[in-house]
Amino acid sequence: MRSLRRALFALGALGFVAGAVPLALALEYEGGHQRELIAVCGPLTGWAFIGTGIFAWLRRPENSLGALMTAIGFAACLASLRVATEPWIFVTGLLVITLQWALLYHMLLAFPTGTLGTRFERLLVLTSYVSAALVHPVSMLFQDTSRMGFPENPLLISAEPDLVSTVSRGRFWVGLFLIAALAVILVRRWRGAPTVRSQTMLAALLSGGVVMLLLAAWYVAILAHWDPVLIERLEEARIVALALVPFAFLAGVLRGRVAGAAAISELVARLGEPEGRRRGLRDALADTLADPSLELAYWLPERNEYVDAAGRPVALPTAESGRICTPVESRGEPLAAIIHDPSLQAHRELVRAVGAAASLTLENERLDAELRANVEELRASRARLVESGDAARRRIERDLHDGAQQRLVSLALSLRLLQSRLAEDPGAAAELEDARKELEQALEELRELARGIHPSVLSDRGLDAVLEGLAHRAPLPVELEATPGERLPGNVESTAYFVVSEALTNVAKYADATHARVRVMRENGRVLVEVADDGVGGANPAQGTGLRGLLDRVAAVDGKLEVDSQPGHGTTVRATIPCG
Repeated sequence: MRSLRRALFALGALGFVAGAVPLALALEYEGGHQRELIAVCGPLTGWAFIGTGIFAWLRRPENSLGALMTAIGFAACLASLRVATEPWIFVTGLLVITLQWALLYHMLLAFPTGTLGTRFERLLVLTSYVSAALVHPVSMLFQDTSRMGFPENPLLISAEPDLVSTVSRGRFWVGLFLIAALAVILVRRWRGAPTVRSQTMLAALLSGGVVMLLLAAWYVAILAHWDPVLIERLEEARIVALALVPFAFLAGVLRGRVAGAAAISELVARLGEPEGRRRGLRDALADTLADPSLELAYWLPERNEYVDAAGRPVALPTAESGRICTPVESRGEPLAAIIHDPSLQAHRELVRAVGAAASLTLENERLDAELRANVEELRASRARLVESGDAARRRIERDLHDGAQQRLVSLALSLRLLQSRLAEDPGAAAELEDARKELEQALEELRELARGIHPSVLSDRGLDAVLEGLAHRAPLPVELEATPGERLPGNVESTAYFVVSEALTNVAKYADATHARVRVMRENGRVLVEVADDGVGGANPAQGTGLRGLLDRVAAVDGKLEVDSQPGHGTTVRATIPCG
């Protein structure tokens, strides 16, 4: 930074000398072209552009606008050499006279970031430089300036007025196209900027735009062969307008600082009001930066990741995503990230300032987001535990069905065969019959146990079939009012099954009911499960492990369980289970 300061100080000293040259030449050559105008506007334009350019360069070295403004100042000083009547000095000024307009075109198109955002913009700037630094100097080789009342052209190879006229007309038409494209791009850029920045940009864009409009008018005047006096007045007006551009830029910077401070103060005041807190930080930042798509991501150091306000992980946008991310820090540590539209890339300072002003609120919301993330992780962990338990139940059910049950069934068949062979010994046959009955009872109990763990029919045929089985085995009449009629996700089917199974078990044990009805239906992305009976009522989930277990199971899949059990009016168990 120190070396840059020294270099810019030396450049400023050189700029002071360069700005004095037009004044000295105007005083030296009494018959020079546009002598009075150059004597005033030459030094003014040079010093203003070089001074403001060095200031902007020193303030933001990474932004090329400072360098471009400095270059325009030196180009304007060189162009002022045309005031001389000495041929070599005059033609030098005439050679570079178009360069200042190409540099101004580049500066306006790169404003305010200092970069050209698209390939089309780079093509426009390249075209302007080719026209100014190549086509115009080459045409000077064939232009006899003495026929126009100017000093002779020492670079003249051959006087070709028709060729020069054709090339000039082509340059002017290209220039009109470039200016029209510039106008469209700048208007769109200004309209897409935040309100506080659009006010800052207005003065700079208007001043530069006026210069370009005067240049376009000058092109049209020459192409349409307007009065030479009018053409000269347009050129003089353009030179005067160019001298005012740096002052407009300075005014815009000062106004932008005031407007930015006011916007930040308004943001802080808004966040301090109850209405602002209720609407939320994201809406406040989106309004301040005029970006409805703005998003916030909060940094959780313990997790080493960003999350949104709900605690869900957030991946910050990449360069290819079409979104921009501006980090917000507090005491040198990451706090949050503001994800915004690429149009705000030109106003990163404002985005950072807004983020810094809202850092306290961001810190509070980060704590909320961290709490929600922990809750979300707990919910996910609980869901994983339930899923793991279901998988274990299915595995045990398969093991029982394929192992112990099959062996017991085989043993029962063997006992039946032995009983047929012991017909001559009634005592032994009776004992064997008792053993067979005990075995069948044990087998039935084992099957009931397997069904309670996880019925195989649920995995094989779905919820409809298992509900029919529950209704058929119930010790009281059970009416199936509605069933899904289709397969549901495994965790949803399992949860619905256990709700119905546990509810019907409670009806059989405690309700003293004569009738029960079951309704399971899918609607609006949810599965509704309802089991109702006409029993004595008075069921309390807090007093029974079965209903408490159902509460946990349903909650683990983000569902909700309600028990309506007024004494003497039966019991209704309702579960709502999300089902995408």
